[in-house]
Amino acid sequence: MIGDVLTSSILFEALRNKYPESELHYLIYPHTAPVVENNPFIDKIIEYDPGTGKDPVKFLKFLNSIRQESYTAVIDIYSKISSGIIAKYSGASIRLGFQKKYTRPFYTQTFIYKEKPETKAGLAIENRMQLLEAFDQEFPRELKPKIYISSEEKEIFRKKLIEQGVKLEHPLIMCGVLGSSSMKTYPENYMASLLDKLIKEKPKAQILFNYLPTQKKEAKNIYKQCNSYTRSQIFFDIYESSLKGFILNCANCDLYFGNEGGAANIMKALNKPTFSIHSPQIKKNYWAIYEDGKYNKSVHLEDFLSTKIEKAPNNLDLKPKYFSKEFLKFIQHNLKKPTKLGFE
Repeated sequence: MIGDVLTSSILFEALRNKYPESELHYLIYPHTAPVVENNPFIDKIIEYDPGTGKDPVKFLKFLNSIRQESYTAVIDIYSKISSGIIAKYSGASIRLGFQKKYTRPFYTQTFIYKEKPETKAGLAIENRMQLLEAFDQEFPRELKPKIYISSEEKEIFRKKLIEQGVKLEHPLIMCGVLGSSSMKTYPENYMASLLDKLIKEKPKAQILFNYLPTQKKEAKNIYKQCNSYTRSQIFFDIYESSLKGFILNCANCDLYFGNEGGAANIMKALNKPTFSIHSPQIKKNYWAIYEDGKYNKSVHLEDFLSTKIEKAPNNLDLKPKYFSKEFLKFIQHNLKKPTKLGFE
């Protein structure tokens, strides 16, 4: 959800540039709010508690509050039954969503998901931008998501990292050691071997781990499988449980490496180099956004297969040896101080 909310925020920049006098509201889940805080193109953030939809009285009250806003247009990126009901009940004369049989009645116009990207932005960006064609054909086909943080916030967390023993004169890497599910997670032993290669290449590099609170045991297993010197460069106990804290730690990092997901998208939105590993079951061309092979790069099993997969692929098929040279080349190219600054 974090990646979805962040990526969809590009619509606000496009709409604000085209219609500067418009009032733009964003309906999101509360836990995703930090990725759009301080966004200058959003006038109002409306937080929707997932539990509201399970309580008929609360849901009706929420629907009435949406209707009272008197929206002219509603853009529903999710295009699910719950969001479709909200769009329909809003009373907006323009209701846009994606083409799905079970939600089609909720919208005045629907769009079909693209199958192939036309730009380096990737399908996650292009599919969202195409919804704006309902207003005008002259919108850009792509925009890059951005996270806006203040210099003061970044400095507070910079000092906090220093107090925790991090030497910011040396490279600091955010590592997404685990995906959001087992299906989206690179095998533990493979990840540990890549971390060993990274530190062998850049002995002074320091690493922070990113994982869900419920995944601490699995993250610890990866840490234990690394060699002793690599472990000495991993600050396992530096962990921010809040999304805002994680973002501010990311803002002080030089690079992201690990499983593709929300963390990688956050680092891209902070204008940081990223090397992401895609799960074989996930289509690379959807979330491989703004990749140039140097500053932002990702790998997928399909990159290394010369023939079509006959059986269902799994994470074990994408062996480190397939891309370790590319990975080390990426590390060498992007771990050169000073690095690019994030958006502030």
